[in-house]
Amino acid sequence: MAVASSLQRPTFVQELDDRFLALWPHRFDYLYAPHPDPGTKPQWQTETRHPLSDRLINQGTYLYGVRFGSLTQYAMLDIDSGSPYHPRRDPLGIARICEALEPLDLCQHLTLTSSDSGGLHLYFPFETPLPSWKVGLAITTLLENKGFKVIPGWLEVFPNAKAYNPTGDTLYNGHRLPLQQGSYLLNADLHPIESSGFHFINHWETATAHNDITSHTLELVIEQAQRKIYRVSHKAEKFLNDLNAEIALGWTGRGQTNRLLGRITMRAYIFGHILGASAPLTGDALVGHIMETAQSLPGFTLWCRHQNDLEAKVKDWVRCIEASHYFPYGADKLTIDIAPAGPSWNERQQTEVRERITQTVTTLQSTDTWPAGITERFDQLTTQGISGSSLYKHKDLWHPRFMSAAAAASDLKIPPNPPPSQGDTLGQETPTQSSQAYWENGCNTSHINRSRSIDGDIIEQPGCNNSSAKLSPIPQQLRLHIHQAISDAQNTQKVRQHSYIDDQLDQLQRDYDAQLDRWETSDDPILQAEAHARRTARRNDPPG
Repeated sequence: MAVASSLQRPTFVQELDDRFLALWPHRFDYLYAPHPDPGTKPQWQTETRHPLSDRLINQGTYLYGVRFGSLTQYAMLDIDSGSPYHPRRDPLGIARICEALEPLDLCQHLTLTSSDSGGLHLYFPFETPLPSWKVGLAITTLLENKGFKVIPGWLEVFPNAKAYNPTGDTLYNGHRLPLQQGSYLLNADLHPIESSGFHFINHWETATAHNDITSHTLELVIEQAQRKIYRVSHKAEKFLNDLNAEIALGWTGRGQTNRLLGRITMRAYIFGHILGASAPLTGDALVGHIMETAQSLPGFTLWCRHQNDLEAKVKDWVRCIEASHYFPYGADKLTIDIAPAGPSWNERQQTEVRERITQTVTTLQSTDTWPAGITERFDQLTTQGISGSSLYKHKDLWHPRFMSAAAAASDLKIPPNPPPSQGDTLGQETPTQSSQAYWENGCNTSHINRSRSIDGDIIEQPGCNNSSAKLSPIPQQLRLHIHQAISDAQNTQKVRQHSYIDDQLDQLQRDYDAQLDRWETSDDPILQAEAHARRTARRNDPPG
């Protein structure tokens, strides 16, 4: 028993000086078949009792074929003579196949006839040993994505695509070794040129030097090209695979952050629990998943211009998707529709903006820094981080023409207009204030004394600017003249101010509408839904 337990898996005697035979290192579970009669196919069998040796191959008693181990340094494509991709039927078939494999950096191959039948074998050798199952999966995926049908009799891939099995119980498909009966090396015109191992090795090494496939390239192609099978409906599976295809490439240039974050958010929100999360992703878990995914994608460090404010951008997308018509896959849509709906994302944003404006105005008033002029108010609020478009939409909270009416019509705590003593933007009194002071005191006050509209002889009358003096009654015509002069000057200035600020607000509104137009005409369904929701919310808002 001790001797039996020490026995290792049988090996074979290697011909160390034969470089051609060294290309086929995996010799277990090999194929063999007697040489067939002309016009008939070989009857292949599998030998599992011992490995195929170099000396058996050189002896040539049978046709031999080999399988793949866990690692491989070549891939091979088999195109049967009756295949629609054979040059007899499609002169550009091989060129199209080779073009499909370029993402793997497989750029050069050897072409041989497989047998007397006229089928072709395309060998793609490379330097680095790679997992056989990944090589087969990547090549099969790329070919199928280009419309090729990878099926026996048309086009076969070696090593064949199969799920990774750590126990190694399942065997890879085997292929016959080259340069046996009916197998010849072909040139670019598909004419036979050689049948010796020496020339085969020379062409093999040349092709190997041109094929730069690496483990990283292999992983990347599988991630980007493979459409996985999920336990969801056919439409949901297609939707998820479409999202995977857009996300996997990551950043390839500037201006892609917004769209990529939208796609990552959509996939995480709808399919997060399908992709491995224990439950549908929401809140901080959803934000964290999106950020982690974005930062792990190719090109993030090089091309993403929002690395410093990524979290804020992600939270905006999360609020947007949670307020949209999308919902986690498998959720009861009827329950979602009839459940009491909380404030939408738009409504929450509106509330937050109004609270910010109200708080800012209240703070400015409490510190006696709240101006009376429209332009000054607008400028001071924008310096506090409030956008011009928000100020345009909520004029009732800061604009002197709308604040009083809004406060009277509602119970909202809207900051009142400043006290009369602050005056307007010119430092002058309103017409009511000026005329009222004149009629009660019978004398112009110190600020009216600076007015150019009052005659000098009236200013020099006894008692003017003296609180204890009693001024003689002013003629009615002169009082009307003073009142009209002050009123005209102030009205002219207010018209100019109103025109200036309204022009600014109108321009901001036009820019805002243009942005919504761009969203509506984009290819992004989330941006389209957001634009529609904002326009609907604005139509439902009261005028002003």
